[in-house]
Amino acid sequence: MPELMKGKRGLIMGVANERSIAWGIARAMAAEGAELAFTYQGEAFGKRVAPLAESLGSGVLIDADVADDAQMDAAFARLGREWDRMDFAVHAIAFSDKSELTGRFTNTTRGNFRTSLEISCYSFIDMARRAAALMPDGGALLTLTYQGSNRVTPFYNVMGVAKAALESSVRYLANDLGPQGIRVNAISPGPMKTLAGAAIGGARRTFRQTEANAPLRANATLEAIGGTAVYLASDYGACTTGEVIAVDGGYHVLGMPQPENL
Repeated sequence: MPELMKGKRGLIMGVANERSIAWGIARAMAAEGAELAFTYQGEAFGKRVAPLAESLGSGVLIDADVADDAQMDAAFARLGREWDRMDFAVHAIAFSDKSELTGRFTNTTRGNFRTSLEISCYSFIDMARRAAALMPDGGALLTLTYQGSNRVTPFYNVMGVAKAALESSVRYLANDLGPQGIRVNAISPGPMKTLAGAAIGGARRTFRQTEANAPLRANATLEAIGGTAVYLASDYGACTTGEVIAVDGGYHVLGMPQPENL
């Protein structure tokens, strides 16, 4: 089914490097014919993202800090000038102080709680409101979550709370924006060897544990996540909204490890 995204335009927020989940999604979207724009935060990330965007034929690269209203205003004003409409937007942004992703959840500070919720959850709500204004014919909004939102995961701590809020936001946004033909969904991959994933304490052990116990005995790949995103943003996803779709080798269905790992 080639060119599922032909004629569609979309924004990708959150590419950090070639191992980013956002990059896997961008690559899959472009392979199916989508025209892409990218945002990044700061000069250092801009230098990493620019050649990646160029490799997919994108000339729309925008510096935007999701915690800065003025920068977000400017970013979406630029998109409005570049395109007369947008068909999809991907939010792959999360942040928490790395030092609070190794200890106890009870040690979460007030400041980091606020920051984690603002960057990891509110930024999606803010993006959704702005993107919806550029979707007169409907569209699709996607974000990324993790099962630490509903099951205790070692060291995930305040990020679990932030992702729970994000998943709830997906449902409320799906209801708000549904009458406009805008679908809102989340993808929940298992552990990934990404820059963001490396910030969580015990990341390598978690990766090995899920790979050894998932029904498919494998963790998610960038290709699998990208393919899921294409489905959700394409016309084949026309009746899917408010969902959190797991792409984790089936690990989320387990109640205990496999017998050989007990």
